[in-house]
Amino acid sequence: MRNLVLFSEKEKQHLLKKRKGESKFGEHIQLLPNLTNIYEDINNLDVDYVVFGISEAIGVYANHGNTGTQRTWEATIKVLLNIQSNAFTKANRVLALGHFKYPELEKELEALNPTKKKSIAKARSMVEAIDKDVTHLVSKIVEAGKTPIIIGGGHNNAYGNIKGCALANNNKINVVNFDAHTDFRAEEGRHSGNGFSYAFAEGFLNNYFIFGIHENYTSDNVFKALKKVKHIKYNTYEALEVRNELKFKSELEVASDHVTSSPFGIEVDCDAITNIPSSAMTPSGFSVKQARQFVNYFGAHKNASYLHICEAATTDKTEHQVGKLITYLITDFLRAHDN
Repeated sequence: MRNLVLFSEKEKQHLLKKRKGESKFGEHIQLLPNLTNIYEDINNLDVDYVVFGISEAIGVYANHGNTGTQRTWEATIKVLLNIQSNAFTKANRVLALGHFKYPELEKELEALNPTKKKSIAKARSMVEAIDKDVTHLVSKIVEAGKTPIIIGGGHNNAYGNIKGCALANNNKINVVNFDAHTDFRAEEGRHSGNGFSYAFAEGFLNNYFIFGIHENYTSDNVFKALKKVKHIKYNTYEALEVRNELKFKSELEVASDHVTSSPFGIEVDCDAITNIPSSAMTPSGFSVKQARQFVNYFGAHKNASYLHICEAATTDKTEHQVGKLITYLITDFLRAHDN
C-alpha cells in the first residue's frame, strides 16, 4: 500500500489544540505507528471504526468537474481532532488510519489538457489505479470486522467502497446514496459519474437507492435506464422539497426497505447540500440538518457497513466550513451506529 500515508503521532500533536479543563477527541483516538500486514494490523486493534481519507481529484477531473476534493481529508482531520471527547463521542473506538495520496498521478494530471479527449482518457485510466487501492483497503477493514469511514475524493471512490465490501462479504452489497446525481452514467472509462454503474455491471452492487436526485441535472436517458432496473429506486429533490409530493421521513423508510435487509453502504455527496463547496455546488438542495438526519437514520441500522462522504471541494477559505460539516456527519454516524 505504497500510496497510503499513515496518520502519525507527530502530525496529531501538531494539529491538536489542547485546552485546560477539556478533553479533545484527538487525545483518545488510536493510531497505527507502522504498517506490516494491513489486515492483521487493524484486526489486532481494539477499535470499531477505521477513518481514512482519499486525497484525490482525479475522478472529478476525469468527469469534467471542479477539483478541490483532494484537500477534504486535511480539512476534516484538523476539525475532528479538536472536537470535545465526552459521553456523546466515541474517540477511543476510532482508528485514524491516514490517507491515500497520489503525487505522481497529480503531477501527470497537471500536464493534461481537459479539453482533449486523450487527456480525459488518461485521467480515467488513472482512476483505475485508485480503485485498486480503495478496494483493497476497504476489503481488509471489513474482513477485520471493523467499519470504514471514508473521507474525501470524488464519487468515483464509491466503486472501491462497494467492491471492497462485496469481496469481504463474498456477496453483493446494497447502497443508499444521498446525492443530487445518480452517478450511474455510461461505462466510458472510470470517473466520478459512474462508480455505481460500474459496480452494478461487475456484480458488486445489488440494490441501489438514490435519495434526492435533481430533475434538472439528470438526463432523460438516465431516467429511462433507471426505470429498467428493478434493483434501483430513487426519489427526486423536487418531489420532496419543492412540490411536497413526498415526505422526507417517509422516504427514509422507503429507502430503508430497499437496502437495509442485508449489508449496505451509506454514501453522502456534498453536492446534495445547499451551498456546500463541492465539485458541483448547488444553491438549492438539502439542509445540513437533513444530511445529518439521513446519516443518523441509516447509521443506526446494524447492517450499515460503511460511510463515505465525498465531493467537497475545499479551498483555504472554505476548509474549516467543510471540515466542520464532515466532522458532524462522522460523529452522527458514530453515535447512531454505536447504539
